[in-house]
Amino acid sequence: MTTPDNRKPLNNPYILIGIAVLLCIVPLVTQEAYFLHVCILALLFGALASSWNLINGYAGIFTFGHQAFFGLGAYGSALMSMKLGLSPWLTMWIAGVMSAALGCFISMPVLRIRSVPHIAIMTLAFAEIVRIVCSNLTDFTRGELGLWGIPPFTSFSLPIIGPVTFDAAHKVAYFYVIVFLWLLIVGLTYWLLRNRFGFGLRAIRDSQIAAESLGLNLTRYKTLVFALSSMLAGVLGAFYAHYVLILTPSSALGIDIMIQIVAMTLIGGIGRLLGPTIGAFILTFGLEGLRGFGEYRMLIYGVLLVAIVMFLPKGLASMRLAFLTRRKGAQSS
Repeated sequence: MTTPDNRKPLNNPYILIGIAVLLCIVPLVTQEAYFLHVCILALLFGALASSWNLINGYAGIFTFGHQAFFGLGAYGSALMSMKLGLSPWLTMWIAGVMSAALGCFISMPVLRIRSVPHIAIMTLAFAEIVRIVCSNLTDFTRGELGLWGIPPFTSFSLPIIGPVTFDAAHKVAYFYVIVFLWLLIVGLTYWLLRNRFGFGLRAIRDSQIAAESLGLNLTRYKTLVFALSSMLAGVLGAFYAHYVLILTPSSALGIDIMIQIVAMTLIGGIGRLLGPTIGAFILTFGLEGLRGFGEYRMLIYGVLLVAIVMFLPKGLASMRLAFLTRRKGAQSS
């Protein structure tokens, strides 16, 4: 069984490994803190958009509340490390499990609805409920005053490399952690797309009625992919908390996070393995590169985004496929 050309996964896993190796070389070329910080944010949101692309691009479930699991992972990991004294290396994965459990709970009533607008509205309402609750639980989250004093990742020492330090002045260690998380999420997505579960997801995306007629349990598939996507978002939220070291409901649970996720996925290519990452790098570095235009920055940025969506509706990741298609057509003629 093959997927349509516009959503075809990578055929060679070594491409992902090659990209990861190139990313690992970046700190060897430059360790400038600001540049690494932008790279970390691009990889973080690229991985987050990839986790949403898993449920939307491949399963066809348009949710609009992915930021809730990101924020839950951030606050959960931060509070566990602060209140219980647990290592962030442990709380990060516990927060992911918590997000997965909440994702399963929410998916049971939501995913029985087949109307795309209703699913989007319900998940958005759920995310807003989570944000309002975090804003009002001032005894735990301090609300919009900000939860500060979050411990960074625990430093350690490697036999050959030496001490690995996590603090505001050292970005290299954080960079390698987010590269690992990005590779884990994109690699897991690639693996899922190559097995029976991935084929089932794409069958549900293309036609739920046809998939159900073939014997697929729609509720089970949707719940599993929803839980997996939520868990990945929770782990990334935990990394974000122990990286920025201060959280507010607006920064970790705001609707602007969801808007960024959608924009990155659409620009890079929805339903494409590397599409969200491409979109994340373009949006993140694009905004930074346009700072010199001052108040016209967002205007120029908006025009560029509209142009990309209009002339490349399948995303920038489709450019390579279109080039190869034309090349094969020219050779055959």
